[in-house]
Amino acid sequence: MARTVTRLYDNRNDALEAAHELERMGIRADDVSIIASNKDSWYDGDSARKDKDGDGRDDRGEGLAKGAATGGVLGAGAGLLAGLGLIAIPGIGPVVAAGWLTTTLAGAATGAVAGGAVGGLVGALTDAGVPEEDAHVYSEGVRRGSTLLTVRVSEDRAADIEAALDRYRPSDVRTRGQEYRNNGWTRFDPDAPPPM
Repeated sequence: MARTVTRLYDNRNDALEAAHELERMGIRADDVSIIASNKDSWYDGDSARKDKDGDGRDDRGEGLAKGAATGGVLGAGAGLLAGLGLIAIPGIGPVVAAGWLTTTLAGAATGAVAGGAVGGLVGALTDAGVPEEDAHVYSEGVRRGSTLLTVRVSEDRAADIEAALDRYRPSDVRTRGQEYRNNGWTRFDPDAPPPM
C-alpha cells in the first residue's frame, strides 16, 4: 500500500537537501514532488536571461543542483530539479514545481472546474491521502513562502522516510497551523489574492 509523506520547509535549500536524501535512499524521482513559493521571484523560467555561462542551461537551476547536493551526489535529485517549471496555483500565485504532484495539480484543477470538487493544492494533497486540515496548512505555508516536499512510499518504508525528512528541519504542521489560527487564519482560501 502506498502512502504520501509530506513536509513543509521554511528554507528552500533544506527541502532540496531532503530531496537528495530521498535519492540516496533509493526513492525514485517519479515519487518525489517539490512545490516552492516563487513570491521572491527566485525563479522566473526565462533561461535565456539566466544563462550567463552560455552552456544552454539555466544557471539558477545549476546552482540549486550544486547547492542541494551533499558530497557531490546528485542522481535523481538533479533529475527532479531539471523538471522545475513555473505554474500558477489559485490563491498562491506562481510557484516553482516538479514531480508527480504537479501533474495531480493539473488534473485537480480540471476536475474542480468540471465537477465543483476541491481543486488546487488542497485538493491534490487530499486526493493523495493528506488529511484535509493538514492540506490547508501546507497550502497556506507555500502561499507564505515555504517549500512543500511530498513523497509516495510503501507503508513499510514510511517511518524511515519520515525520519530522514525530519533531519532537514521541516515545520511541524500542527504547530504551524496553530500559529496561523492564532493570527486569525481559519483555512486556505484559494480566492484570496496571492501574498505580496
